[in-house]
Amino acid sequence: MNLKSIPILYEDKDVLVINKPAGLVVHSDGRTKEPTLVEWILKKYPKIKGVGDPLDAEHATVDANLRPGIVHRLDRETSGALIIAKNQEAFYFLKHQFKKQEVHKTYHAFVYGKVKNDDGLIDRPIARSRTNPVLWSATRGRKGEDREAITEYRVLQRGGDYSFLELYPRTGRTHQLRVHLKAINYPIVADKLYSKNEPALGFKRLALHSRQISFLLPDGKRMRVEAPYPADFLAAKKPLEKANTQTPKTKQ
Repeated sequence: MNLKSIPILYEDKDVLVINKPAGLVVHSDGRTKEPTLVEWILKKYPKIKGVGDPLDAEHATVDANLRPGIVHRLDRETSGALIIAKNQEAFYFLKHQFKKQEVHKTYHAFVYGKVKNDDGLIDRPIARSRTNPVLWSATRGRKGEDREAITEYRVLQRGGDYSFLELYPRTGRTHQLRVHLKAINYPIVADKLYSKNEPALGFKRLALHSRQISFLLPDGKRMRVEAPYPADFLAAKKPLEKANTQTPKTKQ
């Protein structure tokens, strides 16, 4: 992974939005040695070191230094728009927006199957999987505490045995989009955790992209930042465009 190739989509004195490449982990899990987004942040923006949300006095330094400026995450294989706070004031300002659901995120994904409805709402609580504690579930095979989880979706294209979706998570649960789409029997293409289907459409990673993120700047202005598609998304769109039977308008 070439950390020099991380595109910057927006930047001011308080906020940075990048287009995270697929395959880049946000921060180290402590078990493996590999390039991380945190490494890139500390090298390019050393003043961000220490910006974070300390859990308590005992863990304050450790937590902030391991996750400098990180206000939300994307899974390793997910590409696209990700916000980084450049100072402590901006960090708390953005965290408050996430808590109040004032940050609006839009994802694009390729899924297995022709999704029947042009749009819909998935309102299913998420909890740990009963069969595998590493995974999450939105079906009867879950255990422990249920967490509210809501996802809105819209079909952008259908073609062959696949659909191209726009997704709007209204909550921010771990693996929410992956779990919700599996629960309605349209798992994301090449999802090694939540799908038994063979990888398709040329994807070697999870076919999920953080397309747009909208948030308030400290001056009150709403900023919308869009992340261009990576090469694998552009390639996968071509066969769907040829076989496309319907293309509803993208939600504005």
